[in-house]
Amino acid sequence: AAQVWPFDSNLDWPKSIVSTEMDTYHRWMQIVVPGTLGGLPVVTIPAGFGNGGYPMGIQLIGARGKDAKLLTLAKAYHKLTDWPSKQPPALRVHVNKQKTT
Repeated sequence: AAQVWPFDSNLDWPKSIVSTEMDTYHRWMQIVVPGTLGGLPVVTIPAGFGNGGYPMGIQLIGARGKDAKLLTLAKAYHKLTDWPSKQPPALRVHVNKQKTT
């Protein structure tokens, strides 16, 4: 999960998000930190694909000590959505080429 879609690997980090300046590398990822710093179980599940075929996820945060319950929810979501089979064709070809090289 993140505030932005995957970006050009030549960039150190996105310099702004919806006209909000990102002054450090960590700033653009600040929305995914609170759950982990709070000692809560966190899992990221796929949510869809942007115009370029790049994936995006949703971060789910569970109650303290409920790791198994959160993982069970993520597994059920995975079974219901079957996200791996929904990978855009162009991205699938790219991933498959990387696996064979």
